[in-house]
Amino acid sequence: GAWQVELNHDDVPRLRIGHGYKDLLVDPATPPDARAFIRDKIRSGKFVIQCIEQRQDTLRRIAAILAAHQRDFLARGPSHLKPLTMRQVAEAVGVHETTVSRAVAGKFAETPHGVFELRRFFTSGYQTREGGDLANTSVKDRIAALVAAEDPAKPLSDDAIVRLLADGGLKIARRTVAKYREALHIPPSHLRRRHD
Repeated sequence: GAWQVELNHDDVPRLRIGHGYKDLLVDPATPPDARAFIRDKIRSGKFVIQCIEQRQDTLRRIAAILAAHQRDFLARGPSHLKPLTMRQVAEAVGVHETTVSRAVAGKFAETPHGVFELRRFFTSGYQTREGGDLANTSVKDRIAALVAAEDPAKPLSDDAIVRLLADGGLKIARRTVAKYREALHIPPSHLRRRHD
């Protein structure tokens, strides 16, 4: 009944300390200065291995929080993405916000709706009339859907889009609609009008 997170370990190197070095440590013929050098390098190697394991564990915990928070997105698609900040995830995981940022950089999630960069799951948002949260990317999806369904002879103005969104329970400013429309590379209504 819950989404499970599984990390892809294919690109993570399997590191271990070679037995030959451990054998040199216990060999009485190994000079004391060489033994100290080997001991230092083994300690450094174990530290690197521990750091990689810790980063993988942090990434798994972050992904689990994302999956739990974005259940609607996973079940119903990108238009149901909920607002979530890196600060919120950092507090839940118990790490600094920059740790979350570094951990998700260049990482992707395979979902039922395609492959998405993990950064896509972090977004600000709005509250609907019913009290639900809606990510700004979901608002952009709604605007794009309204424009895609409009009558080409009578395209929707930004004010008309604001009214339609309000009718759907989402109150946002006209300038926000204009900003999102421009971000989606949708021209203003007078440039979208087509005459047959």
